[in-house]
Amino acid sequence: MIFFACNQESYNIKAFREAINMRIAVVAANGRVANKVIEEAVNRGFEVTAFGRKENNTKAQTYVQKDLFDLTVEDLKGFDAVVDAFGAWTEDTLPQHSTSLNHLCDILSGTDTRLLVVGGAGSLYVNPEHTTCVSDGTDFPDAFKPLAAAMAKALGELRERKDVKWTYISPAGDFQADGSRDGAYILGGEELVLNDRGESIISYADYAIAMVDEIESGNHIQQRISVVRK
Repeated sequence: MIFFACNQESYNIKAFREAINMRIAVVAANGRVANKVIEEAVNRGFEVTAFGRKENNTKAQTYVQKDLFDLTVEDLKGFDAVVDAFGAWTEDTLPQHSTSLNHLCDILSGTDTRLLVVGGAGSLYVNPEHTTCVSDGTDFPDAFKPLAAAMAKALGELRERKDVKWTYISPAGDFQADGSRDGAYILGGEELVLNDRGESIISYADYAIAMVDEIESGNHIQQRISVVRK
């Protein structure tokens, strides 16, 4: 399992200058996680193109109002990375976690463009044998089990895609929309990680830092990683 601490302040000038030339796309860009990722990337000098169904509510330099399922090879051609921030919550739309991710994979198949997926915490393992997940726990809310199952299914299908340079990033169990931007996090792997205070918690803002760090580094191709507040 990957396990180390990252601090945003440690990034040097060289890394920043390299990031300036990076071109990324953020898909399903109207959501709150996507907005944090876009803001973080723009602040680091990335050239960001956002794709969303609704009117522009992002800080991206370029915005294209277009549904994820209508995106084509031409739309995503030439980007260094594509961030998939798609989310579905109702019973009839949950299967779209799989269909949307498969659509993006088909578009990026065989290219050098990396696909980074905003994932879920329910599929993180809680034992070394990787036989039990967070969502299997008795204290996991029943209301969220269908969502966790749909996202786990999509992740399982993503693991079969050897033709795409994907990275799946799971947040901590307590994923806080309005949490502070502390600038430091612990990077984990397939298993649920707790910090020194026994917490599994991360803010959207710090998750965005981890996401953009991974875009810059490209260290975990065809891997699932996870993040928790340091």
